[in-house]
Amino acid sequence: MFREITLDLVRVTEAAALMSSKYLGRGDKEAVDESAVDAMRGMLDYIPMKATIVIGEGEKDQAPMLYIGEKVGTWEADAPEYDIAVDPVDGTRLVAYGLPNAVSVIAAAEKGKIASLPTHYSYKLACGPELVGKLDINAPVRENLKVAAAALGVEVSEITVVVLNRDRHRKLIEEIRRLGARIKLISDGDVGAAIATAIPESGVDIYIGIGGSPEAVLAAAALRALGGEIQVKLWPKNEEEKKYILEKGYDPEKVYYTEDLAGGEDVIFVATGITDGDLLKGVKYIKSKIVTESIAMRAKSRTIRKITAYHDLYHKNVPMKSKGGDVKFVELNFNR
Repeated sequence: MFREITLDLVRVTEAAALMSSKYLGRGDKEAVDESAVDAMRGMLDYIPMKATIVIGEGEKDQAPMLYIGEKVGTWEADAPEYDIAVDPVDGTRLVAYGLPNAVSVIAAAEKGKIASLPTHYSYKLACGPELVGKLDINAPVRENLKVAAAALGVEVSEITVVVLNRDRHRKLIEEIRRLGARIKLISDGDVGAAIATAIPESGVDIYIGIGGSPEAVLAAAALRALGGEIQVKLWPKNEEEKKYILEKGYDPEKVYYTEDLAGGEDVIFVATGITDGDLLKGVKYIKSKIVTESIAMRAKSRTIRKITAYHDLYHKNVPMKSKGGDVKFVELNFNR
């Protein structure tokens, strides 16, 4: 069943990437996000499945499309049932200002197997296959770096750590520097950064720090297929959120592992590059063609596919939900 929808999901992220790429460098984050959401939601209508959005753009009163609980797919009687997690643009600011590492992302799993964490942010530690089971999110950074260096057979100075460049990470960054490891600071796009730890050619060994909880779940879906690992702890952003999770019975000290976030027998992860990055090449316009690069991963078989697609500019249709169906790409008005 999963094989039947994998390529369909690639078309979903391709559509979102194509639409958002039209706003590259225009400084309009809202336009980047809205166009990607519209196209992603429109394409999902074509897929033969019964699917529910469990991670999306927020609650229904805040998001007109791709809201949590929304039903997507054709919902034919014999269609397979899935839970879906989406991020139409991981890195809206990156696209708006022409910066690298923006991707469009979707994950699918059997019903009830994609976690929905109760906090907006989480503390995360991700790594590739060689470090699985060796690192500990509760351990000091110096200990994890020492263990990682020993496991990889290198010096700590050869370890590369990715951290979101935020004020909240100032002490973390200073400690990593003091310990002598290499640091790659990113401004946004931590889904791709966490996944990069499991891709040898990325040159990244560890991702650590506080970032979005939905992004942690999406990264977990990919790491299931790549054989990597992510560890997550809830990080309440204020006292109100801390009170909320305690009232709901969540343990703030609990560590969520990869399969806690994206579980079940099989998980699919698909992403399409919007701007060039460590994971994927971005959307390119070459005369009358538009070139996209996507990656499709399946956890059960651990099959990883890179897909390069050439879209004819004058024949390409995009299924915009707000317009009720397919619209020719060249006829869409991108002025706001």
